[in-house]
Amino acid sequence: MKLKNTLINILQKEENLSKIATNGVSLHCHTQYSKEMLDFIPHYAESLPVISFFFKRENKKYLAKTGKPITLDEGYWSPPMTEDQVFNLEKKQINSLGLDAIVSITDHDDITANLNISKQESIEVAPISLEWTVPFQFGFFHVGVHNLPQDNALAITDALLDFSFNKESQTNERLHELFEMLNNLPEVLLVLNHPIWDIEIVGQKQHEILLKAFLADHGKWIHALEVNGFRAWSENKAVIELAQSLRMPIVSGGDRHGCQPNTVLNLTNSKTFAEFVEEVRVDKHAEIVFMPEHSQPLHSRQLQSFSEILKNYEDFPEDRKRWFDRVFVDADGLGVRPLSVHWKLGGPRWLRWAIWTLGVMGNPKLRPAFRLAMKNKDVVPKEFGNDLPVRFEPIITDNEKLVTGSN
Repeated sequence: MKLKNTLINILQKEENLSKIATNGVSLHCHTQYSKEMLDFIPHYAESLPVISFFFKRENKKYLAKTGKPITLDEGYWSPPMTEDQVFNLEKKQINSLGLDAIVSITDHDDITANLNISKQESIEVAPISLEWTVPFQFGFFHVGVHNLPQDNALAITDALLDFSFNKESQTNERLHELFEMLNNLPEVLLVLNHPIWDIEIVGQKQHEILLKAFLADHGKWIHALEVNGFRAWSENKAVIELAQSLRMPIVSGGDRHGCQPNTVLNLTNSKTFAEFVEEVRVDKHAEIVFMPEHSQPLHSRQLQSFSEILKNYEDFPEDRKRWFDRVFVDADGLGVRPLSVHWKLGGPRWLRWAIWTLGVMGNPKLRPAFRLAMKNKDVVPKEFGNDLPVRFEPIITDNEKLVTGSN
């Protein structure tokens, strides 16, 4: 289907796409260098049956011992795969479609993987990119910053991360300066990742208020919105509606953390990532393909990813073999260290129970059960129709440029 700025293809089976494009572009991939926050765990652990019992009991014991509740604000986990494994996995899938591959790895606030890849791959097909955490008012957003110039990528990243983690730097004026600096680099692509996801866990209405304010203040610097491989179809459809109202292109973002390739890709006839950026930024055009795997039940795919993330890998380096070697917490006030330092068996009982449950439920053999539980609005259609309802009303930014905000 052709929207104003984007072509959308939904594949029912793997096909050769060489007749409609020369290159596939994989955006938004995570490697072992991506620090994924753990602060969401207490929120979910308290609401899940069985797991909540063990978590509350462990929290009570921890409170009695330390005088404070369990907090994971400074903890993080890292995905299992190396940068080489991720790059080759994405490349293999794209090549299977009859296309040459361009892969933009975007670890959270880190470009180490990209710098390592650039030693063996040209930045024309492996740009230096990151997923930038952007604090804003009472929440934050994730912005894909793709294709930093190689000569000063480290300096630019340092400036971006100073804003992310130094509260004294977090003013709207400074954020404006950083966005303007990035926009002055014509080969850089800025993507607002999973824009409608309430990633801050503040409530969907509050998140949409925040999104409206962010677009009003900084929307003019964003080049595209992302449809995300690990978000529900109804949410991605809402992103498409928002992009239509903003007259912005949509790009793909697989957001893979486990061991499976991205389920949504961009198609292009551009030979380099810089040419692809021009296609999106200047021509305001993009083409997306949803892979057949994307039609599988989302919760089943998410649980499979979790089970891969929490799996033990005997062929990995010694300090990354076990999942609890790849989770880092401060459990004794001595700083953030691997979970294996604190618990030789892999954590307290509630956590081990949760891991076992995720491993069982993540088995692809259980997908038929998940399909029965899918909501109709989240079933990926066989083709994309042009029957989008209007959910967004226009607002005027401070520079009188028309953008939109959610009702």
